[in-house]
Amino acid sequence: MSRAPAETAQALAAAGEAKAKLPTPRMFLLGILAGAYIGFGAHLATTVATGTWTSWGLQRVAMGAAFTVGLMLVVVAGAELFTGNNLMTVALCSRRIGLAGLLRNWGIVYAGNLVGSVALALIIVKGSALLAGPVGGTAITIAAAKVSGAQVEGVNHNVAFFFRGIGCNWLVCLAVVMAMASKSVAGKILGVFFPIMAFVASGFEHCVANMYFIPAGIFAAGFASAREACGLTALQLTSLNWVTMWTQNLIAVSLGNIVGGAIFVGVACFLANLSPVKAPADEVKEQLPAPAPVRHAPPRQRAPALLSSARPRRRSRRRPGSVESPH
Repeated sequence: MSRAPAETAQALAAAGEAKAKLPTPRMFLLGILAGAYIGFGAHLATTVATGTWTSWGLQRVAMGAAFTVGLMLVVVAGAELFTGNNLMTVALCSRRIGLAGLLRNWGIVYAGNLVGSVALALIIVKGSALLAGPVGGTAITIAAAKVSGAQVEGVNHNVAFFFRGIGCNWLVCLAVVMAMASKSVAGKILGVFFPIMAFVASGFEHCVANMYFIPAGIFAAGFASAREACGLTALQLTSLNWVTMWTQNLIAVSLGNIVGGAIFVGVACFLANLSPVKAPADEVKEQLPAPAPVRHAPPRQRAPALLSSARPRRRSRRRPGSVESPH
C-alpha cells in the first residue's frame, strides 16, 4: 500500500506541522536519539570499510548499504533528524507553520543531533575501545579527509563540500519522501535503502553523519594502534580537531544540506503537488473581456381595456306586435 504523490505531500505538510508543535524537551530528546541512530549506521559503515578491498567502488557501495541502518532506525523507531526535517518547508509553503516554528525546530533538533552523535562516539571509542587498531585507523582516515581543507582540483574545500551537502540531502529527503509514501514497514525500509546507499557511495556529505565521523576520528587518535594503522603524518593529524570540524566541514555541509533538502525537495514537492493551479478554462475566462451588462427594459404596463369593449352589448328590444322588417 502506498500514497500518491499529492497524498504524500499532504502527509509531509501534516508531519511538518506536528513537528513544529512538539514540546522543547521532547524535541531535544528525539534529536539526541536521531544523532545516536545515525551514529550507529556510521560506525557500521566504518567497520565495513576496514580491511583490504580490491575495488574502491564496491567498498563505497558496501559502506552505503551499511549506513542505511541509521535512517531506517530514525524512520521506523521515530526520532527527529535535522536533515530530514528540512522537508518542513512543505508545511511552511502550505502556511501550516510559520518561519519561527520551523527555525525553532531546526535549531533544537540540530543541537540534539550533535549531542547524540558525539555521545555515541564517546561511548564507542572511549568506553568500548572498538576503535583501537585497524577500525580506529579507518575512523581517523575518514575524519581527516573531511577536515583537510585541501582544494579538490582547484575547487575550494568548503565550496566543494557545500555542493556535496546539496547532493546528499537531496537524496536523503527523497528517501524520507519514499518512506512517507509507503504505509508498511517493509516499504519504508526499501524506500530508505537505495537513496541512502547512493549518497554514501557517491561521496556526498551529511552533516549529522559527520557529527559522528569526525568526533570518532578525534577520539580514536588517542589510541597509538589506531594512529599507526591510519598511516597519516603528525602534521596531518593536527588538522583533525574540534575547530576544523566546524570551519572545514559542518558549516559548509549543513548549509548545503539545507539547500538540497529544504529547496530542491521540500519546495519542489509543494510546487508540484500542493500549489494551487488554475484550470486552462479559468485562465481563458480571465483573459476574455467582461461582457457588458445587459439592461432590461421595464415591463410594459397593460393598456386599459377600451370602454366600448368593456360595456356589455345591449339587446334590441321589440315592442309587442311589431314585425321584424325583412333584410
